[in-house]
Amino acid sequence: MNQQDYMNTWVQEPPLDYSFRSIQIIQDLVNEEPRTGLRPLKRSKSGKSLTQSLWLNNNVLNDLRDFNQVASKLLKHPENLAWIDLSFNDLTSIDPVLTTFFNLSVLYLHGNSIQRLGEVNKLAVLPRLRSLTLHGNPMEEEKGYRNSSWAAQRR
Repeated sequence: MNQQDYMNTWVQEPPLDYSFRSIQIIQDLVNEEPRTGLRPLKRSKSGKSLTQSLWLNNNVLNDLRDFNQVASKLLKHPENLAWIDLSFNDLTSIDPVLTTFFNLSVLYLHGNSIQRLGEVNKLAVLPRLRSLTLHGNPMEEEKGYRNSSWAAQRR
């Protein structure tokens, strides 16, 4: 499958789903089997997933150390990640590693422990980001949360 075909079919591929696995550190993904859905995952000849969606929700992650390296081991084209679900973990900040995925359009961070609204400004460099969830984080109590600059920029 060439790069253009890959980019045209990503929406149809099921996610690489590691949700509800009690994962504490990103490196554990390499030895963990993803959840299976109704449709089988498509893999490259090297065994890497061809999806552009990575679901890590409902785990106990508190940082994203080595995220790029692990994504490269799991995904044929990690640079094309378009959807990352990190909801319901223990993240206290928005790790700068997320800003390296320029094709990211969906990022779920709700239900974490992100304290400062200013963390969201890191994501301004992501040109395709259209869906960002942050509710259920302590930052929600910060003045100006509902009128954050990120939401205004994306309208």
